[in-house]
Amino acid sequence: MRRPIMIRLLLAAAFVVCARPADAHPAPFSYLDFHFDSSGVTGTLVIHDLDAAHDLNITAADTLLDPAVAGRFRDALVALLAPRLSLRFDGRAVAIAWGGIDVVPDRQSVRLAFSVAGAPPARMNMQAYLFPYDPIHQTFVNVYENGALKHQAILDATRQSLEYYTGTTQGRLAVIRTFVLSGIQHIMIGPDHILFLVGLLLLGGSVARLALIVTAFTIGHSITLSLAALDIVSPPARYVEPLIALTIVVVGADNILVLRGSKDPGQKASDIRAGLAAVFGLIHGFGFASVLKEFGLPQAALGWSLFAFNLGVELGQLAIVSVVAATLALVRRGSERLAGQVVLAGSIGDILAGLYWFVERVFLTGGV
Repeated sequence: MRRPIMIRLLLAAAFVVCARPADAHPAPFSYLDFHFDSSGVTGTLVIHDLDAAHDLNITAADTLLDPAVAGRFRDALVALLAPRLSLRFDGRAVAIAWGGIDVVPDRQSVRLAFSVAGAPPARMNMQAYLFPYDPIHQTFVNVYENGALKHQAILDATRQSLEYYTGTTQGRLAVIRTFVLSGIQHIMIGPDHILFLVGLLLLGGSVARLALIVTAFTIGHSITLSLAALDIVSPPARYVEPLIALTIVVVGADNILVLRGSKDPGQKASDIRAGLAAVFGLIHGFGFASVLKEFGLPQAALGWSLFAFNLGVELGQLAIVSVVAATLALVRRGSERLAGQVVLAGSIGDILAGLYWFVERVFLTGGV
């Protein structure tokens, strides 16, 4: 037996010997089970007698293991817990109908049955913080569909919500709708991603050239978005965010070099924007993934959620590209001189913004 294991066993034994029974809380847990089937949604909530007794001001917790005593406190327990557990089905608040109470002596617990009227939802949102008095209390959640366990989660003081998508067609459609909108929203409210895209488009070019640049960026960020969201490769945000800022600086600087080269008859600057888009897209993909992971990936529909979020990013990106490219084309058609000034001003703006974000993310918000 290795030494660390022996140490842990000795510490555990010392805790058992020294702990006073009156102070012990052997199971600071509750268990919440949901059952989805064609008839609707039912479930049970198992509560340790010590937790129930504490919040009901019952001196002797084990008296709740008497079915008659548990029955007398059933209404008080429901009134206590009802505000601490809320459900939304498909975005709509639903009422929980609490049933009878019984005792589970071997687990020193009582069990409440419940049901929710109506057909099973495509998406369930739950908020639960059942016993705030105990900072280490945990609620173990199990979700069953047609008798099969589909999802498990642990809620506590730091995580009090759960979102679950059923494995039905409606559930998959709910996943797609939710994550497509999330992807669109993220790129639309992400000024760093927008400025990077704008920087790539400033020099203009043929439709084929712009399509190649956008496709390269898509391929790059799709690869790392998937790798990071699946926890295969997941660098810390404190490294990713400053690097994203630097990608904006590099694109702006490259635009200025190309602009200067175009004024020198003896030089012809090569267009490396597609390469920059692909390489730097890998970095931006990690940034997209950090948001997606915070949002929460439904394990039952992992592939669909990744696809939908990426699709949302692409739709938002396409909207930005269409507007920016069309506007720049109009400016260029009206005046080449003005177009050059727009490129220069936009590129300088990219550089300044990127440098600002880099300094902020490294020195002001605890970056690298």
